[in-house]
Amino acid sequence: MASGTKNKSVRAARASVVANKPKPWGTIFAVIAVVLLAGGVFGYAYVQISDSQQFKVSEDNKDPSENIEGVVRTKYEAGKHVKGTQRVIYDQSPPFGGPHDEAWADCTGVVYKTAVRNENMVHSLEHGSVWIAYNPDQIKDAAVDKLKSKVEGQPYMIMSPYPGLDKPIALSSWGHQLKLDNPDDERVDQFIKSLRQNQYQNPEPRGSCDSPGPPYFDPAAPPPFDPAPPPPGSVSMDGKGAFDNPGQNTGMGTPQVPPGGQQPPAGQPPAGQPPAGQPPAGQPPANR
Repeated sequence: MASGTKNKSVRAARASVVANKPKPWGTIFAVIAVVLLAGGVFGYAYVQISDSQQFKVSEDNKDPSENIEGVVRTKYEAGKHVKGTQRVIYDQSPPFGGPHDEAWADCTGVVYKTAVRNENMVHSLEHGSVWIAYNPDQIKDAAVDKLKSKVEGQPYMIMSPYPGLDKPIALSSWGHQLKLDNPDDERVDQFIKSLRQNQYQNPEPRGSCDSPGPPYFDPAAPPPFDPAPPPPGSVSMDGKGAFDNPGQNTGMGTPQVPPGGQQPPAGQPPAGQPPAGQPPAGQPPANR
């Protein structure tokens, strides 16, 4: 009887010790913190991947710019060319589609120090380039450098000042434009990713970006931007007044890439072979 009482006392003492033992709250909180941190990291990664996919061009996502707030879209007919002495009465400023010069502006990641003739820049958009224009009275120094870092050395990118621009920055692709106030806006990169060389939105993707060279276009001395209104008799947006080059494809063919010039993106067929019926020396390049 005494032995039974003793055993009960021992068990009661042990239970009391267990009941009074403090819980390891520090360990519990540490585990919870690790779980929350891991969840946050994975959640952030998922959001980043999801956001990135929004602006990736694919057969199921032919115009990712639809996910970008503020993008203006307009349909333009391609392949209408004007001479170097002609002006186009553009419907937008800066223009982002419509009739354009037979010679494109060099768009091999060139940052032009001076404003360039609209008609040449629009032809570069037809080839799949993105043009960053900025108001030189509003964007200066570090802000200009920020934009330049997205252009210099990058294929199918061009940048130039644009006097009188109604916003500090305008990003243009064929049929698309986005005007912004700040070069740090995340939509700058989103626009470039969505539309540069987008084969579903650009009439002549992989068209040459190398300069046609003098006398057609000299990147060292580009034809200047003319801020004056186009004179009477200028080419209208429907192409009235644009010239026709008999025997040359001025539609949606891929331009010739000069020997030693820029190669198309990896996985794309080379465009460096001259087409049949190449014009004689001194004539503009065929298949513009």
